[in-house]
Amino acid sequence: MNILMIEDEERVADIVTKYLQKEGYNVFTCYNGTDGLNVFLKESIEVVLLDLMLPDIQGEEICKKMREVSNVYIFMLTAKGTLDNKVDGFSMGADEYLVKPVSPRELVARVNALKNRKDRESNQDIYSFDKGNLKIYPDERVVKAYNKEINLTPNEFDLLLHLAQSPGRVFTREQLIDAVMGLEFDGFDRTIDVHIKNLRKKIEADTKNPKFIKTVTGIGYKLDGDVV
Repeated sequence: MNILMIEDEERVADIVTKYLQKEGYNVFTCYNGTDGLNVFLKESIEVVLLDLMLPDIQGEEICKKMREVSNVYIFMLTAKGTLDNKVDGFSMGADEYLVKPVSPRELVARVNALKNRKDRESNQDIYSFDKGNLKIYPDERVVKAYNKEINLTPNEFDLLLHLAQSPGRVFTREQLIDAVMGLEFDGFDRTIDVHIKNLRKKIEADTKNPKFIKTVTGIGYKLDGDVV
């Protein structure tokens, strides 16, 4: 797995890099946003560890640029720890938001958990809803809505797939967090709301009257639609 580390604190970046390399990962380490973006565009990167407070380009801007062209898994690493900061981070497309100081061992454990989850994905089925207006291809991690391929973040895809595997079943926010982000996720319930909002923008024809992802008031969410 190719990992890109963008962190201006060289000592921190080097320590995390060594931990990741010890686990067998190929790590590209950059100390500013410009170099990080250049590496990202040249290499096949699967995971980005992104500091937000960089000397040249703000991490938020880098995240936006990456999301324009890729669904790469993005860990935001920052000292900005308010609830609004976290909501903004997820809205920009972050898959995980970790407040510094972050233990290198914990960070590596989270990357390992992500890799293990990807390795377990061996479902060969295609999930099709509403006469094919929504199709989910688990192996290729591809989603098509109304015959158009949709660019989803890893967490958005995993969330949609989890709902699709049990159509009509209502999941609480806590259940979705556990299933998609893992039992050790220490975020907050609104994280799921942000992902659902972003998903609806991408797959629904009318976000005010969603056809697929339905809110069940006081409980959580379910995926609706006739399965084909």
